[in-house]
Amino acid sequence: MGSRSKIDLAYIAGFLDGDGSLMIQIKKRKDGKSKIRFMLTICFYQDTRHEKTLYWIRDVLGIGYISRRNDGMTELRVNGFLRIRNIIKDLLPYIRFKKYQARALYEAAGILSEKVLSKLNKVQLKKLVDLILVIQNKNYVTKKKKTKNELYKILDLTP
Repeated sequence: MGSRSKIDLAYIAGFLDGDGSLMIQIKKRKDGKSKIRFMLTICFYQDTRHEKTLYWIRDVLGIGYISRRNDGMTELRVNGFLRIRNIIKDLLPYIRFKKYQARALYEAAGILSEKVLSKLNKVQLKKLVDLILVIQNKNYVTKKKKTKNELYKILDLTP
């Protein structure tokens, strides 16, 4: 991981609060036994004309990939359960506006980094659904919010 001063972490947390997002997604997969996978993401957004900040954040965090979108925006995305957990742990003291989402993502990363998906029990899967809903309900923009019942169905938790 990159060099992380408290000032750098506070700046990155502020950037995340304003121009970032925290996500827990359930993705369909074609390979493997399980037909789904969880994906945790921290994403920072910036107008492409000012994307240098994203490169600096990536250098400080020591991880992430940068891509330019067709709408003139550039994104820095960080994935991976342990990486997300470590980054959130470092940023959490400085996050102001996305504290609930950050705590939910941190807890989900803890659950998902301990066991493979096939070894998670129903209690853990239901907890992950609750954490997804915390993030969904606190985010002001989501393309399509799934209900608890829809998430249970995806995870085969319906009776």
